[in-house]
Amino acid sequence: MPSPTPRPHTPSWQALAARFGKGRDCLASYLALELAEVLEGAKPANLIRISGRKRPCGRNLFRLWEVFGPHLVHQAGLVARTLSRGEDFILLLIYHPETLRTLLNRANVASFLSRAGYEKPSGTETALNELQARFGLGDFPHEVGVFLGYPLKDVAGFLGWAPLPHACSRAPWRVYGDPAPSLRLADTFRRCRRRMAHRLECCTDPMACLTPPGRARGEQATPLTNPHCPRPSGELSCASR
Repeated sequence: MPSPTPRPHTPSWQALAARFGKGRDCLASYLALELAEVLEGAKPANLIRISGRKRPCGRNLFRLWEVFGPHLVHQAGLVARTLSRGEDFILLLIYHPETLRTLLNRANVASFLSRAGYEKPSGTETALNELQARFGLGDFPHEVGVFLGYPLKDVAGFLGWAPLPHACSRAPWRVYGDPAPSLRLADTFRRCRRRMAHRLECCTDPMACLTPPGRARGEQATPLTNPHCPRPSGELSCASR
């Protein structure tokens, strides 16, 4: 039986950070990599926890966020919502406004969130306020997966709302029922991250990777979609779960 094709190598942020000497550039490279799927339009949002521990490069990303973070996110055409914070950490939902609005306006998504106790009908801001309030109670509201663009069947399966078997854990979330569409989506996310990592390996200014074309000229930001992305080798499969 032939061995599975190895996945292409994706450079880690720790390896990439050494290329950027300035604090602002260091944080910009981190955000560009962590938000790669959102910047390409593959996801509406990402959940990012920035802690105050010192990184191997000697920098403290939490302190850098306090100084540069909101401006960098604004320059990227995104919005950062603080869901929770402490003395030395912050948990952020960073999202593309139009992409998230489109998702939350879908009838099946609105019905799902209504079942979870969200107001219906509800605009983006109302839904985000409710999500933020739930994080503020000290719990982890698992319906956040909806805001992150995870398949509804997988969120429903995790919450126990649907009699779907747990298929595998080869995605960043638990997959239920038919794994094929979930794993295709996870593979798309992984390719976005890999492309961004290779861009950061080559660029001299990480802001060029974080900021969509035209944003610096004051134009409305749009996701950096890539319709011609080839299917990579090493695609995710439940066979190796």
